[in-house]
Amino acid sequence: MGMTDHATGLHWSEPDGINPRATLVVLPGRGERPAVYERFGRRLSADGYRVHALGDASVDPEAVTAAVKTLLADDTLPAPHVLIGSDTGALLASRLQATGTVRVAGLVLAGLPSGAGQAPRDWDEELASRTACPAHRKWISDEQRLTPGALAAIPETLRLDAELPAVDVPVLGVHGAEDPLSPLAGARARYARLPRASLVAVAGGRHDALNDATHRIAAARIVLFVEELLGNTSEVLP
Repeated sequence: MGMTDHATGLHWSEPDGINPRATLVVLPGRGERPAVYERFGRRLSADGYRVHALGDASVDPEAVTAAVKTLLADDTLPAPHVLIGSDTGALLASRLQATGTVRVAGLVLAGLPSGAGQAPRDWDEELASRTACPAHRKWISDEQRLTPGALAAIPETLRLDAELPAVDVPVLGVHGAEDPLSPLAGARARYARLPRASLVAVAGGRHDALNDATHRIAAARIVLFVEELLGNTSEVLP
């Protein structure tokens, strides 16, 4: 299993000898560089998925959009293709699908902004808002991986208005029940506008639902979601 540079981001491959099962494209949130998702990418690639983490959509949405389109145009990437967006990356993923800019089999949205939260006042508050995981707190405290202070506002170009009901593919929402930046109640209202969405509210979870203390649960839910897209379902018999 290797990790290499790929366009504007990072790439994690399935283990040697394993046939790749799907392609997962990660769109990070405000302040996040692709390396934020190293633990996440390694875990999902170990299950046989190709994982690509691109750049921060809030910095240059057009560049990230172009990178997504280029990546998904590669016919060597295994299908199905799934966009996984966190924070403003979730907004961009929704818009790309809703507008037909790209076509994917499904979306995973984490920490979908609801517009009702409060921006953190300093780094300590930002860190507490992002994650309760000690290992992840240490990881993102390196400014080579995350730019502090990026959570002050959502760029106008990424705000969602009428697009959500046009998202016509299956959607998995993963949201921290204690997310102070995007309170769960507001997020629930947004997911209610999606025609094919299911929402997982993680008890005690903060804003970075993919890398929080419950990161194993988040990864497991995503594996189940992708396997369902592949048609792999089972019935538990008594």
